[in-house]
Amino acid sequence: MIDLPRAAAVGGTPTSFERLFNEEYSRVTAIARRVLGDPVAAEDVAQEVFLDLHRRFGDNPGARAAAWARTASAHTALNVIRSNRRRAVREERFATEPGAVTDPQAAVEAAETTRVIRAALARIPKRQATVLVLRYSGMSYAEMASALGIGVNAVGTRLRRAEARLRKEIDDASI
Repeated sequence: MIDLPRAAAVGGTPTSFERLFNEEYSRVTAIARRVLGDPVAAEDVAQEVFLDLHRRFGDNPGARAAAWARTASAHTALNVIRSNRRRAVREERFATEPGAVTDPQAAVEAAETTRVIRAALARIPKRQATVLVLRYSGMSYAEMASALGIGVNAVGTRLRRAEARLRKEIDDASI
């Protein structure tokens, strides 16, 4: 178990957050370990949960913080599984076998598609382009919400609007 530097060691009393951390860290890690089956990944999840808890509630998190941390541990661990699954699918999709010959026609078409998409991204509003880039780089809705400073529920709406705008730009360019 990781111990926070204790304020008591430098002459002060520990904060509510420090006490909560010391009391709940092993439980939060155990929840993540049960979900992930990996003690190292569980430690990462616990650190993420406590960082988020401190960002949200500060040094005096309140009575419900322990329950929040346990729930957040389960949700964060599940997000790790989802993220790993998406990453594996992407890697499999883009992996080529050693010695495989790439079809020149397919390479030219892929390069043209990439050029068209990049040009369309440059023409749409920056906010919409950012949402698309974050999503298609593999971020989850929760990660996107955190990065954009918006609620998770707003991510889907913004993403759908951005995709529609990108499609319109591509269609208008091809006319």
